Amino acid sequence: MSKRLSGQNFDFMFSDLLIHAESFTATITDNSAATYTNGVPDGYVDGDVSCSGEIELDSRNFNLMVETAKSAGSWRGMDTFDIISTGKALDESQKFELFGCRVKISDLLNIDPKGGEKTKHKVPFDVTSSDFVRINGVPYLSEDDTRDLQV
Repeated sequence: MSKRLSGQNFDFMFSDLLIHAESFTATITDNSAATYTNGVPDGYVDGDVSCSGEIELDSRNFNLMVETAKSAGSWRGMDTFDIISTGKALDESQKFELFGCRVKISDLLNIDPKGGEKTKHKVPFDVTSSDFVRINGVPYLSEDDTRDLQV
């Protein structure tokens, strides 16, 4: 049997910070759609795309982001940054690159007064760059998708 990838095998780089995430999600929305004539499919049209997600951090890792915000003068003053996630197991590897991420805070504090769990913080993000997303080095968007964009 071979060792498979799990959440324990992933590291996350936020700009130049190595951060451990309690959980991490990234969702691509692609509004491309089939076209129809008289109710019969006859092709497709490209639609807009977006990518957003959420990072759940314990207080130790959240404080690393606080220091970045402090250096920028505020959370909203932080520059966008790239998120690179790499996972490696014996026989498998994956790399996800999300470009130009802008963070916010949703759950500033999530504690259980009974104890038994680490304090957690949720930091949602939106991908804002036309470089968008690469999966194992393969861009999600085609060159045609970004042909007229000024970067």
